[in-house]
Amino acid sequence: MSATTSIISALESIVGKQYILTEPAKKQPYTKGFRFGAGDALAVIRPGSLVEIWRALKTCVEADIIVIMQAANTGLTGGSTPDGNNYDRPVVVISTMRIDDIQLINNAEQFIGLAGSTLFGLEDTLAPYGREPHSVIGSSCIGASIVGGICNNSGGALVQRGPAYTELSLFAQIDADGQLVLVNNLGIKLGDSPEEILINLENKNYRADDVEFPNKRASDNEYHERVRDVDANTPSRFNNDGRRLYESSGCAGKLAVFAVRVDTFPIPEKQQVFYIGTNDPAVLGKIRRDILSTFKNLPVSGEYLHKDCYDASKKYGKDTFLVIDKLGSKYIPKMFSMKRTVDRIADNLGFLPAKMSDRIMQYMSYLFPNHLPKRMEAFRARFDHHWILEMSNDGVDEAQQYLAEFFKTNEGDFFECTKEEGDKAILHRFVAGGAIGRMHAMKAKELGSVMTIDVAFPRNEKDWFETLSPELDEQIAVKLYYGHLFCHVMHQNYILKKGVDAKKVKNQILATFDQRGAEYPAEHNVGHEYLAKDALRSFYQELDPTNSFNPGIGKTSKLKHWAEHDSNKPCC
Repeated sequence: MSATTSIISALESIVGKQYILTEPAKKQPYTKGFRFGAGDALAVIRPGSLVEIWRALKTCVEADIIVIMQAANTGLTGGSTPDGNNYDRPVVVISTMRIDDIQLINNAEQFIGLAGSTLFGLEDTLAPYGREPHSVIGSSCIGASIVGGICNNSGGALVQRGPAYTELSLFAQIDADGQLVLVNNLGIKLGDSPEEILINLENKNYRADDVEFPNKRASDNEYHERVRDVDANTPSRFNNDGRRLYESSGCAGKLAVFAVRVDTFPIPEKQQVFYIGTNDPAVLGKIRRDILSTFKNLPVSGEYLHKDCYDASKKYGKDTFLVIDKLGSKYIPKMFSMKRTVDRIADNLGFLPAKMSDRIMQYMSYLFPNHLPKRMEAFRARFDHHWILEMSNDGVDEAQQYLAEFFKTNEGDFFECTKEEGDKAILHRFVAGGAIGRMHAMKAKELGSVMTIDVAFPRNEKDWFETLSPELDEQIAVKLYYGHLFCHVMHQNYILKKGVDAKKVKNQILATFDQRGAEYPAEHNVGHEYLAKDALRSFYQELDPTNSFNPGIGKTSKLKHWAEHDSNKPCC
C-alpha cells in the first residue's frame, strides 16, 4: 500500500467513505476560492463531529501533511483554499460545515459557535430571545461562518460593534516540536483530555457553574470609542491591526478552531433607514464627522454607493436581489451550490462558455420588472453619491432633526424610508458585491482583468472619494465604488481595458494608498492576494511555528518551518 493510499484509508476510517473526496470534480467546490485562488489537494474531508476533526488532524500531523481548515468558503481573497501546487508537502482540506451547532449561554448574552456554525443560523437561534449576532448585514446572506469571520477579523459594517473578535476560543495548535495540542480558552470547564473536552462541548455536557467569566473580551468592546475619534491619522479597523490579533481572532487558518465564544446584542426597539443623496462627496464627509463626533447615539450602519455602482448593482445583481427578497437569505447557499454545479458541467463539456451559470441567471433577470423603489430611482437621477444611513432607538430622532436642518443649507437631499424601502436599499447595496464579477462574466471578450481592493483610510481623511491620475484612469474601463463610510472602509473595484497589466496597475493604486496612510486589506484579510505586513506575519509564525496550517497565507513561505524557496531547486 502506497503512503498516499494509506493516508486516504486512515482518513476514510475516521470520517466515513462518503465524506472523503478525492475526485477532482468533487473536490473543486472546496479547492477553488469563492472569487480568487485555486489549487489541488490530496483529499477533502467533511468530518461530522469535533472529535473526527481532532482525529483527522492527528493523522495529518503524524504523516507531515499540510492542513487547510475551511468553513463556508465565502472568502474573497482565496485564504481558505490551496493556492497553486507549489507546496512541499501534500495538502488536505478539512471542511467543517457539517458541525454547525450553536449553544446559548448566560441568558443568550453570549453563544458558543462550533466550527461550521453560520451567521444566518445564529440569527434564527437568537431571534426568540430578542438578541442578534455581531454581524447581521452582508455576509449572513451568503451563509458565511461564524468561526471564519473570527479567524479573519471580518466585518465591521455595524458601527457600534466593530470587526468580529473574541479572546475566548477552543483550538488545536502544532507546537515548535511538531506536536498537536488542544488549547481550551473558552472559559468553560470541559475536562482534561482532548477527546473528553471535545465530546463534552459538542454534547453540551457542562453545567451553568462550569461557565466562567474571565477578564477577556468576547467582542471588540472598545471599537465604539475608536470609530468616534474622527481626527486620528490611522484607520479605525484593518486586518494588520495588532490590537486585534489574539489566538483564533485573525489567525487566518494558522490554528484549527473548534469553537468560539462571542457576545450577542439586543435587537433595537426602534430602527429607521435614511436615504441620502448628493453630488458632492464632501457633503457626506461632513455628515459623517458630525454624526460620529456630536451625536449621543452611534448609527447602526452607513452604506455608501456611487452612481455607477448603483447602476451595476441594479443590472447585474438583480437576480441575487430577487432571490433574497422573495425566497429569503437561506436560499443563497443553495443557489451558489447550483451555480457551481452548472459551471462544473459546462467546463467539462468544453464547448460552452465560461461562467455559464452567470449568463443563464443574467438573462433570466431580464424577464422581471424594475425591482427598486421609485424614490431611490428618483435620487439616482439626481445624485452621484448615495448613502444608506441606519439609526436605532434615540438615534432616530437625532438623525431626523440633524438631517432636516443640515439640508436647509447644504447641497443634496434625504428621505426617510418606509420599512420596504429601507430593506430594499440595504439589499441593493449588499448585492453590489457580486455585480462586478457578473459584469465581467458578461463582457469578458471586450474587457480586461478584474481588480478588487478593500482599503481602510485614516479616520481624519477628508478626501475619501478616489480621484485617480489621468495615467491610471486611462487604463481602467470600469470603476465601481461602495463601502462603509463611517469607518472609512471602501471597496474599490476596477475592470481594466484589454491588454492592461493588472499587477502593475494594482501596485500603482496601492502605492497611492500607502502615501495617504491607508491600510489594506480592511476586512477581507490578506488571503493569497495581499502581503501580510510585519505584525501579521509575526503573529502567523508565532501561532504555527512549523508552518503546517494554511501555509503561504499573506504571500508568506509555503515551506515547512517557514523556509524560503531555493531558487536553484525546483519546488515540489
